[in-house]
Amino acid sequence: MKVFTQSVNFNADNELIEFVETKVSALTKFHDKIVDAEVFLKVQNTSDKENKITEIKINIPGSELIVKRETKTFEEGVNAAVDNLKRQLKRSKEKQRDAQIS
Repeated sequence: MKVFTQSVNFNADNELIEFVETKVSALTKFHDKIVDAEVFLKVQNTSDKENKITEIKINIPGSELIVKRETKTFEEGVNAAVDNLKRQLKRSKEKQRDAQIS
């Protein structure tokens, strides 16, 4: 699976990009037909501590799953988004299985 990572308003270091790609690539365990993933890492210019926005879009045949998290660190955001996507992918796969059975 290809993982496209874009950082907005800052330059992401290689360590962060590798972390994102490793976490997102692990989602293939939950759904075997993932086409690709797009990850957007954004920094908002606010005084809030939670100014890091992590947005992950997963493309699977017939639909796309999008999760957006606003957190203090990108690592925290990626972990929360990936956990949410795991649930969504499992649900989507169950729906596919149910559709094949009926």
